[in-house]
Amino acid sequence: MTDSAIGRRLAELGITLPPVAAPVASYVPAVVTGHYVYTSGQLPFVDGALPVTGKVGDGDGLVDPGVAAAAARTCALNALAAVQDVVGDLDRVVRVVKVVGFVASDPSFTGQPAVVNGASTVIGEIFREAGIHARSAVGVAALPLDAPVEVELVVEIDG
Repeated sequence: MTDSAIGRRLAELGITLPPVAAPVASYVPAVVTGHYVYTSGQLPFVDGALPVTGKVGDGDGLVDPGVAAAAARTCALNALAAVQDVVGDLDRVVRVVKVVGFVASDPSFTGQPAVVNGASTVIGEIFREAGIHARSAVGVAALPLDAPVEVELVVEIDG
């Protein structure tokens, strides 16, 4: 992949995309329809495990928002790995259309946008202008496997 423009950009940034995370239920990591790829929600798996679990917030026993933002970055990289798996080369991405981030939030936590910035920032670093996207950052009561964050992408690809 390093001979492609996005592959070179990933190398410049010191980013290696992980293997595609195995689904934890009955779905596939990504599907292509027309000129779009929709990813399933990606958890912050690293080597098949969640390095952090729990609700995001400020205080004892909660996942620090900065840690959760790093986990959102990991989710985005996992989603890009799923995109690459179905299209073969991330140079086919014309635009990142939408990022949806879900944050398992303590009831008093309202910093979901800052957490999901972990995903948005890395996408912008990788795709530059083509990485400018619409986004939702949603607080939820719980996520699968007690993950603190989950991210899904919609990307447009060339014909």
